[in-house]
Amino acid sequence: MNERWVLNASPLIGLGRIDQTDLLLQLAEAIVIPRAVADEILAGPADDGARRALAKLESGIVHAAASPEILAWDLGAGETDVLSYALANDGWTAVIDDAIARKCARSFSLRTKGTLSIVISAKQRDLIPSAADVLRQLLRAGFHLADETIREALRRTVGESW
Repeated sequence: MNERWVLNASPLIGLGRIDQTDLLLQLAEAIVIPRAVADEILAGPADDGARRALAKLESGIVHAAASPEILAWDLGAGETDVLSYALANDGWTAVIDDAIARKCARSFSLRTKGTLSIVISAKQRDLIPSAADVLRQLLRAGFHLADETIREALRRTVGESW
């Protein structure tokens, strides 16, 4: 496994809405959540699945000193802290869905993973019976992902159709 992830809010919120946050714990050896991300999640509804997940991961909440290079991208507080942590800590993957934040990460050669990738990995490791079913649940729960992106990822990686 040996995967170490620094999580942004959207994967936690999306997977929390469909009660699949345990996938994060099953797929990564270590997980940290920057304080800004935790604060964003705690500002949400009390019955939110991401809040329940945060309680399980509370020991992994970290302070991430914002990097001036990342700050220059004018991202949200959570994205800034996720990428700043990954930049300052070699070997950590930023788990982030925001397109501009991912572009920023690429400019610093940071490893990234998104919610789609987590679902695909869960299927590849037989943690879920169907990636397509989990992705449909995410979309019904309000997660935004283009059908063509999903279709291509499923076809290339797990041989499922959309």
